[in-house]
Amino acid sequence: MESIGRVQSETLIPMEPFADKLPLRVELAYAREDNTLFGERIYRPQARLFLYKDLAEIVCGAAARLGRAGYRLILYDGLRTMEAQARMLETARVRANPHWLEEPRLLSPPGAGAHPRGMAVDCGVETEKGVLLNMGTVFDFLADSSAPAHNPAHRDYPHLSEEVRRNRAVLDMVMRESAVSLGSDLFPLPQEWWDFRLPPSFYERFAPLSDSDLPEEMRMAR
Repeated sequence: MESIGRVQSETLIPMEPFADKLPLRVELAYAREDNTLFGERIYRPQARLFLYKDLAEIVCGAAARLGRAGYRLILYDGLRTMEAQARMLETARVRANPHWLEEPRLLSPPGAGAHPRGMAVDCGVETEKGVLLNMGTVFDFLADSSAPAHNPAHRDYPHLSEEVRRNRAVLDMVMRESAVSLGSDLFPLPQEWWDFRLPPSFYERFAPLSDSDLPEEMRMAR
């Protein structure tokens, strides 16, 4: 059986500095009180957006491609430590909707998925003037069902307008092209148009991260 590795802190790249060099903007959603899903702050105010190095390269390549088309990439979330995931489940909004945690869960338990390894990124696209492209839903839209027929955020939702299809295709194309150019595999999460991650076959080789695994300046939960 393959042993589980640990994501080293030096392989987690802060994305904010790239905003000075690329058409890229970081808007760390869960460091804000007004985030769409929870309506309260999850991360501490000084938290930064970190991505595992391979994914950071893909994102930078995608931003450069968007820039050539007159767009800018927005990054909403990356590394989400287990403490941050647990805090999400403790919010008033989740407590008021306990069915979100019933199988099949709409919210991941702490440690699950690519985010607690820094191997998933949530992103969107805006024009150079800061106008968001219409993707059919806001980032972090949560439907009562993750099934394609009932979830407007799903990549296979059957009732998208042509405008939304085109806009989603722009984001998908630059992310996929960047990954291919780097010889990397990329897994767009089916139920969320904004979520791109390294494949489970890769991220499951690594243990999820706690804040205690990281230097003080890299910790996420408040």
